[in-house]
Amino acid sequence: MRRPIEEVLQSPEGTEVEVWGWVRNVRRHGKLIFLDLRDASGIVQVAVKGGVAEDSALRVAESLRRESSVKVTGTVKLDERAPSGVEIRCKRIEVISLAEEDYPIRPKIGPKKLYDYRHLHLRSPKIASLMRIRSNLLEAFREFFRSRGFVEINCPSIITAAVEGGSTLFEVNYFGKKAYLTQSVQFYQEAAIFGLERVYSIQPSFRAEKSRTTRHLSEFWHIEAEISFADLNALMDVVEEMVNYVVNRTAETSYREIKSLNRSVRTEEVERPFPRIKYAEALEILERRGVRTYWGIDLGADEERVISTEFERPVFVTHFPKEVKAFYHKVDEEDPRVTLSADLLAPRGNGEIVGGGVRIDRYDQLIERIYQFGLDPKDYSWYLDLRRYGSVPHAGFGIGVERVLKWILDLPHVRTACLFPRTPTRVTP
Repeated sequence: MRRPIEEVLQSPEGTEVEVWGWVRNVRRHGKLIFLDLRDASGIVQVAVKGGVAEDSALRVAESLRRESSVKVTGTVKLDERAPSGVEIRCKRIEVISLAEEDYPIRPKIGPKKLYDYRHLHLRSPKIASLMRIRSNLLEAFREFFRSRGFVEINCPSIITAAVEGGSTLFEVNYFGKKAYLTQSVQFYQEAAIFGLERVYSIQPSFRAEKSRTTRHLSEFWHIEAEISFADLNALMDVVEEMVNYVVNRTAETSYREIKSLNRSVRTEEVERPFPRIKYAEALEILERRGVRTYWGIDLGADEERVISTEFERPVFVTHFPKEVKAFYHKVDEEDPRVTLSADLLAPRGNGEIVGGGVRIDRYDQLIERIYQFGLDPKDYSWYLDLRRYGSVPHAGFGIGVERVLKWILDLPHVRTACLFPRTPTRVTP
């Protein structure tokens, strides 16, 4: 009966085991052949020795190539010389599929080639560990939302009107009509809160930005939430609590995978409370650091990097000018120049990981902003209906999964944090 390698490594010496997996490496020493065999749970050394293994097993082992899939039967032997301190003394080997000789993933292969062969590179234990951490991260988000009374909903990915701006939309032909891939599910969440009050979604968003920074993808996984009867402070409280919970929980559930990557999660960075500064204060920081600014500038990756290095924990930047935020952001009645908006910047120069704010809840104010942005109210007729029938104060936010992973694991690029990255220069494999 097949047993996972993880279980084999914990088995007493002399236990007879059957393991199925892939050959990661072959080392030949005459009539002694060592195989590094992997499955989803781990790697174990297999010793195929003449006089111990069946004669056919030795012949099979001699023919094996990297990434061949095999079934190995043998006994557990404790051996300090083995990488894990345990090896399997092979008796029999059965080839499931013999790999071809020209396996393209080789030592010192460049990053571009690794992404060209991403479908094969995913077999790397390091990539597998990253994907497990990502899975645990998503589970932590779900745990948080469920425990706070949020309901998970699934929203359309094909839309007809822009949320974040028309210049970043991917156009699609929808049965002869012009449509787009979603940038955000915010509008649909806003509709849902009138029946569910607190909702969240975990699904991909698409941005046709030609940004070639380490923080941008053309397709990314977007966690968004919308909260009824909420103001800006209530929104930031939820975000702060969420980030604290998710980072600590992921560090706990992914301890083994994080250790295998020789990394650590700095949980001290998410100790609450997080600093909160206004946009005007952010400009002062930039000026002090020698960055030329002016009122109304949108904070980009470079500016966010400078601001975030000033703090040891994530920092909220609030009250952005209304010119740099989308039309649906509510204007601050105490200072009509700014909106009730907030971005959360991760420390160590990582920049924005969360963007959100209070939504306009009055029909007259919303339609006025739509006109100010040069948009057609007909494109937002159903969205305007939400303000005509029982509107309430509400707020929401979005957070990028890949950006969070990049930050907490100190990864070089967000593309490292997803299975098959999509960028302006890559749409395959």
